[in-house]
Amino acid sequence: MSTKGNKRDIVVGDEHFAAVDDDRPVSPSAERYVMSESRARRLTIKEGELFTYVDAMGHMPKTEHSALGLYYHDTRFLSHHEMTLGGRSPVLLSSTADRNYASSMEFTNLEMRSADGSHIPQSTIHVRCTRFVADRVHELLRVRNYHDRPVQVVLDLYFEADFADLFEVRGTRRRRRGTLFAPKVDGRTLTLAYLGLDEVLRKTVITFEQAPASIEAGKVRFVLPLAPRERRILSFAIDVVVPDSPPPREGDFNAKLGGMRRDYERWMAESADVFADNEQFMGVLRRSQSDLRMLLAKTRYGTLPLAGVPWFVAPFGRDAIITAIEALILDPRFAVDTVRALTKLQGTTDNAFREEEPGKIPHEIRQGELANLKAVPQTPYYGAADTTPLYLLLLCEVVMWTGDLEFFELLREHIEAALTWIDRYGDADGDGFVEYQRRSRAGLLNQGWRDAHNAVVHADGSIAQGPIALAEVQGYVYHAKRRLASLYGQLGDVELSERLQAEAQELKRRFNERFWMDDEEYVAMALDGDKRQVKTVASTAGHCLWSRIVDDELVPAVVRRLMSPDMFSGWGVRTMSKAAAAYNPVSFYNGSVWPFDNAILVRGLKKLGYAQEANRITTGVYEAALAYENSRLPELFCGFTRRAVNRPVTFPMACSPYAASAGAMLLMLQSMLGLYAAAEENVLYVHSPTLPKWLSEVTVSNLRLGRSTLSLRFRREGSQTSFAVRDKQGPARIVVVE
Repeated sequence: MSTKGNKRDIVVGDEHFAAVDDDRPVSPSAERYVMSESRARRLTIKEGELFTYVDAMGHMPKTEHSALGLYYHDTRFLSHHEMTLGGRSPVLLSSTADRNYASSMEFTNLEMRSADGSHIPQSTIHVRCTRFVADRVHELLRVRNYHDRPVQVVLDLYFEADFADLFEVRGTRRRRRGTLFAPKVDGRTLTLAYLGLDEVLRKTVITFEQAPASIEAGKVRFVLPLAPRERRILSFAIDVVVPDSPPPREGDFNAKLGGMRRDYERWMAESADVFADNEQFMGVLRRSQSDLRMLLAKTRYGTLPLAGVPWFVAPFGRDAIITAIEALILDPRFAVDTVRALTKLQGTTDNAFREEEPGKIPHEIRQGELANLKAVPQTPYYGAADTTPLYLLLLCEVVMWTGDLEFFELLREHIEAALTWIDRYGDADGDGFVEYQRRSRAGLLNQGWRDAHNAVVHADGSIAQGPIALAEVQGYVYHAKRRLASLYGQLGDVELSERLQAEAQELKRRFNERFWMDDEEYVAMALDGDKRQVKTVASTAGHCLWSRIVDDELVPAVVRRLMSPDMFSGWGVRTMSKAAAAYNPVSFYNGSVWPFDNAILVRGLKKLGYAQEANRITTGVYEAALAYENSRLPELFCGFTRRAVNRPVTFPMACSPYAASAGAMLLMLQSMLGLYAAAEENVLYVHSPTLPKWLSEVTVSNLRLGRSTLSLRFRREGSQTSFAVRDKQGPARIVVVE
């Protein structure tokens, strides 16, 4: 290795690179979620585990603390990408990423100089940029001259890669980094590279179809002679290269773009088809379905939905499970794949750093440099108290929709391991409730879906100390054991079935004894480490309605509080009451509105006969979706009260798209229609279908139930909703339940 000034010649494998000084600060002043820039409009396209997160112009400006970029496996492979015309930023005319895998940006020019020095008036050059993600990032620029004279347009493209780990982008402090290399030019190819401390060589390779006039460092210049009305096309591809990454597939730009379109069309065609007489509602449903396809990825563990863009493009146990439950009406195979992937990741050892225990289902998996170095515990990380009972619930739901008891039997060892975790590790003190207490210094303080450090608070605003027993987790355990008892009974294991049923009933008795707050007439958020009630009023009591762990005589009071003004914002139910000391409508969990949370509430309300309340919440969330671009529900929005003329207030750091939000309206639709599957009995139950006032007719075709395919039509006349079977292929029966 030779050294010259600030550059060092380094050989990695059989490649030569010139190392450069990395002048990024190694210790940001504080952790940050890039709040200031998150308020701006963003375009996101994604396929598999590769995605771009850019501004409305399709650019990644070189600004401090920016989160924009091209990402793969929790690493930013491009941190700067912009286009200029004649040395000036172009004028954006329009932009969209509504296809999820492709974006389109339209530009014109400010006044500028031609390469020969002549004047080019404003708005005479048009540039259309089409970008899509498949096996790589493909970009095509169409440049047209609308001036009445010939011009020589100077078009510059800028590329830079910091190869930051996503945890760095979010603000994690680093003491050391690997070696960043100077840009390398070889003909029409520009290579950006970085050798991490994990000894992984990461490269961003940009290959141009047309020869540039020059490539210097990260600046690529084209000089385009254009006669009046003449058009020129430039195209290039961006490859993310890591060890063992597959080579790009054959095919030109249009062929691959068409292939992505057809793949989405197949996804839609193979799923249940919903038609409603409300065009706006159809737009929300189509966006939900398209976003679910976008967030699916074939990972090394199997196919499952990744949680959300940009922060959580990774496997998350809880999010994948909830999304799969929401999407069962669409396609049960989605849930089958999720169960298989999470089963492979089930804990087998006791590891305090990762909070792994035998039988436990993981919370989060990361694959970047910091994960490889074990600087973060997400390798995978198991710090969640709810994923294991939710995994069992999903498995039961899969059987109820597919009727595949053999699939259930094949997973029996994993089911019993999960049950053992619930009873032994989850209930370490033997009090009959599943609790959590952080074991890893790098882990989460709170380990339910509200996992911020201040998410579980007493009525006086003080943070509850662990071990924490969350109300909803007890509900999930109760629900799972009841469902498992039924399935084991059908398989002839009477002893285990009766044991699980008895355990569930005892848990329900003790839950209502310990969690019910007489003064609030509501379910406590949790029990703290001293077994005191955490008396803050929170939305997760609605999850307890879904699981039916709340005694029947207590349900009306819980419903009244959920629908009261301190909880229901008009756009949905808040995560925390406005009356709580810790309430903050601009917080992740202490007063915001989460679509998936509301979907579970709706399912619970409908199950218990509160159809009008369920539809009121559904209406709020649906109308919130209409206020967002492309009718896409974000991860969450602020909990401010809805006014007469109002829009939901955007939460600045919310993921969008977010898998559990994409599935929320599907579960709400299932609740409206009153559909309950029992494929192991070849039965679809229809319980009190109730369409809201903004829907008069809904038809669901290609609905899969076991070995049957169904088509059902629901119609509302006044306050009554009826249904009819349009078509039925297979042995399924439809049973009406009043």
